Amino acid sequence: MPDDSVHLCPPDGPPLRDERDALDLIGEAWGHGATWVAVPAERLHEDFFSLRTGVAGEIAQKFVNYRMGLAIVGDVSRFTAASEALRAWVLESNRGTHLWFVRDLDELTARRS
Repeated sequence: MPDDSVHLCPPDGPPLRDERDALDLIGEAWGHGATWVAVPAERLHEDFFSLRTGVAGEIAQKFVNYRMGLAIVGDVSRFTAASEALRAWVLESNRGTHLWFVRDLDELTARRS
């Protein structure tokens, strides 16, 4: 059963790649009364997973500023295997309350309860 407080970003569509895309998602989520946005990992531009680009930080910061949770849903292991810094950031993010990397929506639901 879907959680009404989570806005599900559809898996198809253009890649999310910058602050403007994050703000669009935040606006959509607010319009639906959601407090979290679940984004399939495949919807994120590869720049998100390369920390040196700053894209991940910019997007994550927008969600923090607007007090909305962001869940990256799916397998990101090919990116974390290639970057020790990204792997550390994913682990640290999962300890927090605003940005989580989860395998699937069931894991997101369990973490939120």
